[in-house]
Amino acid sequence: MSRVRRSAARAALALATALAVTATGHALAFASPHHTGGDETVVLGEEHARAHARLRQAAKGTQGYPQSKRTASLTSLEASQRKVNAGFDAARFGRFTEFFPSPDFGVHVALLPTGKVLLFSFERVEADPTKETGPTNTVGRTNAGRAYLWDPAKGTGARAFKNVPPPVVLMPDGTYAPRPAPFFCAGHSYLPNGMVGVFGGNVGGKGGSGAKLSFVFDPWTETWFRNRDMAVGRWYPSVVTGADGRQIIMSGQSERGTGTPTPVVERFPALGRPVPWRPFDIPVSVPAERLRSEAPFRNDYPHLFSLRDGKIYGLGRDADQQWLFDPVKDVRTDLPRRPADFRGYGSAVPLPAGLRGPDSVLVLGGDPRDPLTYRLSGGRWSIEEPRAFGRTQDGTLILPDGTLLTVNGALDTRDYGNGPFNPKADLKYRQIELRDARGHWKLGPAQRLPRGYHSNALVLPDGRMMVTGDELQQIANDPDIKDGMDGSVELYEPAYLHRGARPALDRAPAGELGHDTAFQVTSSTAKDVKRAVLLAPTTVTHSVNTSQRHLDLRITGVHGSTLGLRTPPSAADAPPGYYMLFLLDAKGVPSTAKWVKLGVRPR
Repeated sequence: MSRVRRSAARAALALATALAVTATGHALAFASPHHTGGDETVVLGEEHARAHARLRQAAKGTQGYPQSKRTASLTSLEASQRKVNAGFDAARFGRFTEFFPSPDFGVHVALLPTGKVLLFSFERVEADPTKETGPTNTVGRTNAGRAYLWDPAKGTGARAFKNVPPPVVLMPDGTYAPRPAPFFCAGHSYLPNGMVGVFGGNVGGKGGSGAKLSFVFDPWTETWFRNRDMAVGRWYPSVVTGADGRQIIMSGQSERGTGTPTPVVERFPALGRPVPWRPFDIPVSVPAERLRSEAPFRNDYPHLFSLRDGKIYGLGRDADQQWLFDPVKDVRTDLPRRPADFRGYGSAVPLPAGLRGPDSVLVLGGDPRDPLTYRLSGGRWSIEEPRAFGRTQDGTLILPDGTLLTVNGALDTRDYGNGPFNPKADLKYRQIELRDARGHWKLGPAQRLPRGYHSNALVLPDGRMMVTGDELQQIANDPDIKDGMDGSVELYEPAYLHRGARPALDRAPAGELGHDTAFQVTSSTAKDVKRAVLLAPTTVTHSVNTSQRHLDLRITGVHGSTLGLRTPPSAADAPPGYYMLFLLDAKGVPSTAKWVKLGVRPR
C-alpha cells in the first residue's frame, strides 16, 4: 500500500471512529451521502468521502450556530417542560417520559407489523437551523434520502437503530449522479402483507420537482425494493389503501417543478397484477396503472380516506376541492364545499364508529386563526367543538380507547410564533390536546421540543405514543451536532397507562382472519375485559395520515381465559392488512397489543 493510501486509510479509520457510536462491542456509523470532490472519493472511497463531507458541514454549522446555543436551548426546554407539566395529573392527562437521540429526522414514519418503526427523510445540507436544512433545491449527489429502523424492544440507545438505506438511483436531473434515492416528501400507505408502498420524491431544482420513484419497504427482510416508475413525477403526493388492498396515488407537484400539480391518479399494483398478500409476496418491477378519472387538486398532500362505503374521500386543502372517488367505477363526484377557507398542513381523522368502519372524517388544524373542527358525515359538513387555539403542522391520533390526541403544531411553516426559521417557540404549540368520547377538548402537558413542519407521531403496540420530526427544531436542540445523531424521539404515556393494572392479551391467532369471522383469543384477565378493538398502524408525513382506523370487535362470549370475538363485517369496513388488537377494561386501560392479519388471500 502506498504512503498516500496508508495515510488515507488511517484518516478514514480515525473519521469512522469519530462518527461511530459503540453498540454491543461494534461501531455503528451514520454516514452521509453528501457530494464530495472526485479525488477524495477515489482515494477514500464513497462512504468515507461522504463522512468527511458530513464532518465539514457540521463544522460549518457550528460556526453560524454554535453548539453552546443548541445545548442551552435544550436545557431551557427541558426546564420549562418540567415546570409546566408539574401541574398535570398523569391519570387524567398522561405524561411525557423519555427523550432520546435518533439518527434520522423522521420526516416520514411508519409502524411496522414487526413492532419496529421505519423513519426516513433526507441527508441535511445545512446544520444551521435558521437556514433550510434539506436538499429541496439542490441537484446532484447531495439530493439524497436515508432511512432507519427503530426497535423499541432494544431501548433508546444507538444500538436500537438500524440503517436501512434506500436503493441507489440515477435521477434525471442532468447529473445522473448515483445516490440513495431522494424519496423524501413522498406519499405512502400499507399493502395487505405489511409492506409500505412509497411513491414519489424530489428530483431537485428550484422549489423541488416530482420524482417518478416507486418503492416498497419489506418489514420482514428489512429491505427496500424498487418497482417501475409511475407515469408522472410526484413531489408531495398522497396515497391511501382501498378495500381491495390496492393503493390509490393522487396529487403532488410534477417533474416540471413546484407550481405544476399533477391531476393524474394511479393505482398500485395495476389491475391484472396480484396484490401482495403474503410476507414473501415481494413486488419488484411491478407497474402502477393510470386511471381514467383525475384529481385536479390545486395544492399538494390532500387528505385521502377509504371509508365504510368502499369509496375514497379526497379532502383538498382548498375549500371547494372536496371529492368522492369510486375506484371500481373509476369516477369522481363532488362533495359539498367545506365551511372553512384554505387550510395548510393540518390533521384529519376518520372517526371511530363502533363495530363498523368509519363513515365520517374530522378535519382540524391547518389554519392558525381557526380553532374550529369540521366533520364530514353523510355527505354534509358540520362544525364541531373547537380546540383551544388554531395550529398548523399538527398531528391527531386515535388512541386505543377511541379518544383523540393532538400533538405538535406551529403558527406556520417554519414559524413557531416568532418569525420563520426562528427556533424560539410559543409554549402553547408544545401542549397536546385531548378529545374525549363526547367530543370535548382539553389542553394537556407539554412535549420537550416544539415540532411543526415535518413533525410526526404514532401509537406503539404497548399503547405509548412516539413523537418525532421537524428537522429545524431537532438540529437547533441537538446535544451534539457532530455525533451523527441528527434527530430526536420523545415518548408519551397516555392517561390510561396511569389508571391501574393492564388487561392481559396472552394469545391471538397467527394466521389470516376473514371478515365477519369468529375467532378466539386467550387472556388471563378475560373476566375484566369490556372491549376489544382493532387499531390500524400509522404511516404519516406532513400531517397526512391516511391509514388510521379504529374498530370495536363484537365480544361473542367469555369462557374461562378464552374470549370469543368477531372480525369487522367487510373489507370496506377494514381494508385487508395488519392491525393491532387491544383488550380494554372498564377504565379504558388497554392491554399490550398483538398483531392480527385481517383478510383472506383471494384464491
